[in-house]
Amino acid sequence: MPGPNFLCGLDAAIDVVGGKWKALILWALSEQPRRFGELRRDLEGVTERVLTQQLRELERDGVVHREVHQQVPPKVVYSLTPAGVALDRALTDLGTWGEQHMADLIALRARAG
Repeated sequence: MPGPNFLCGLDAAIDVVGGKWKALILWALSEQPRRFGELRRDLEGVTERVLTQQLRELERDGVVHREVHQQVPPKVVYSLTPAGVALDRALTDLGTWGEQHMADLIALRARAG
């Protein structure tokens, strides 16, 4: 049953991956667990502040796991939880749609000004 803040399941899912970087973070973590610096390099254009915020939100929503290894300096590794893996799989079809329609979208938006 949908929670009080969501109209339906799609609303909940879009809320979790909303924004420019969250789906890309999931995509990067689907390949392998990564440290913060690796994610920052892989996601060209993301700022440290935004990446930190987006990772915290994804962790809060139960799709990203943050593991701190006690060493000097501390090592933090991010990975997908089972819910994150399932969400990444669900986004695969959306990514396929985007690939198939990207050229048309670019052309349509260029014409629209």
